[in-house]
Formats: sequence, C-alpha cells, structure tokens
Amino acid sequence: MARTLDGVDLKDAVPRASYDVAAALHVLTTHRFVALTGAGLSTDSGIPDYRGPNAPARRPMSYQEFVSGRTAQQRYWARSHLGWSRMRRAVPNAGHHAVARLEHLGVLSTLITQNVDGLHEQAGSRRMHALHGRISDVVCLSCRERTTRRSLHDRLTALNPGFESRHGDVAVRPDGDVELADTRDFRVPSCDACGGVLKPDVVFFGENVPKDRVLRCYEAVEEADALLVAGSSLTVMSGLRFVRHAHKLGKPVVIVNRGATRGDPLASYRLDLGTSDFLPLVEASLVRR
Repeated sequence: MARTLDGVDLKDAVPRASYDVAAALHVLTTHRFVALTGAGLSTDSGIPDYRGPNAPARRPMSYQEFVSGRTAQQRYWARSHLGWSRMRRAVPNAGHHAVARLEHLGVLSTLITQNVDGLHEQAGSRRMHALHGRISDVVCLSCRERTTRRSLHDRLTALNPGFESRHGDVAVRPDGDVELADTRDFRVPSCDACGGVLKPDVVFFGENVPKDRVLRCYEAVEEADALLVAGSSLTVMSGLRFVRHAHKLGKPVVIVNRGATRGDPLASYRLDLGTSDFLPLVEASLVRR
C-alpha cells in the first residue's frame, strides 16, 4: 500500500514513526472502520493483560478441566470469586470512552472485543460483539438458565463467610481470578432452576466461539472500509482471523499495541503505542476535520 497522506508521499519528509501515526489517523478518520480490542486496552483500568512486558505468568483453566468435576469447579469459583470482587470495581479508561464516542460520531461501525470485563459497555459502546462473552453473566450447563454474576457473587459470599477477608492480599490475574492454592473447603452453589453446574458465560480455552457470533463479526469486517486492532497481541486465532480476513479483502489494517503481534505482517500501519493515548487522538483528529 502506498504510504501517502492526502495524496502526498511523506515517507522522506518526516520520521517514520510520526508518518505512520499521521497516515493511520488519516485512514481511521476517512473510513468507516471496525475496531478489534484486546486485553491491552484495559490495563489502564487496573486489569492486567496476558502477554505484555509485565504480564504475570498464567495457566488459565480449560473448559475440559472445568467440567471434569467438583474439585476443578471449586478451584475455579474460589479464585474467580476473589478476582471478581476487585474486577467489578474497575472503571473505563480514556481508550474505552474514545471507542464509544467514535461509535457515536459514526466513524466506528462495529466493535469486536476479546475482553470479558464489560468496560466497553460501561463506557457507552452499543454496536458491539463480545467475542468471548462477558464475565458478568453466568449460565447453567444443563438447562442454559442465565443469571447475573452479581447474584452469584452474593450467593458465594453467603456460603463462604469470611473467605474474602482471609485472602485479601492475593493479586488479581488477567482472567479475573487470583492465584490461590487451597480451595478444598470452598462451597459452590448449583443452578437454582435444575441443580446443574454453573459456569461464567465466557469462552474458556478449549471452547469454540459460537459460530453465529463469529459470522456476525466476519460480516462486520466485510461491511466496513478498514480494521483497527487496539491492545491485542493477536496470539489466538479468535482475533487473528479477522485481521486475515480484512487483509484478504484488501482493506487497510491499523494495529496499535505495546509489543509485537501475530498480525504485524498483515498491517498497513503498525504503531507501538498505548491505546489510552492513541484512541483519544483518533477522536480529536476526527472532530478537527
């Protein structure tokens, strides 16, 4: 793709980094684009990311492990109960608010987020697909009855009095849980409707994103003029496939992320910037036009 801005070749006129920022802003303010966001967008809200420079080591529970029996479910819900107590207090940062305003200004056609923290919704995003679900929802694996995480949190608190205060010093991990060794005495409630196993309505490792959700995301990419990736390393295929699809269709791809991503070879513009810095700049540039 020719590196031009308003028809002028700038590659020899300004430093490469400054040129790429200007050219990326031009793409995003003159095209209707889809945004694909990842964990890096929520780090400024106090939620650690998965693969950034300071990311903690992690071994997320797989779906197969979760459904293996009561012991695994005790371990998951004990850790997640502590993590949720803190994650639910997180608030949207400048990046989340800029994404919502770009939607309202009409330049962002659809948001696809890999995050499950619900901060985009809190910031006001509406035209969006939560690719991996939402940690704020709970589903029964037997009858598919859906309840809120807040109501389950209250049940877990009542069944395990003093648990949160005894483990108040553990650090939250990117998945919204904590590192906790002994969870054998943690009590986990069953579904009120049928007695089945309760699971957060998020896509675990080893699960597939629902096909209809994937198709809606593909359609959003096809209908847009460009794709912005913000705060994702694109390590997992669930996000990378949309970058490949946009590239195959000849649409500009702008990637903004601290650190390398798997989609870098497909990017029209690749910016090593924080999302809380860059996304408000897109909004400001659009308003000035």
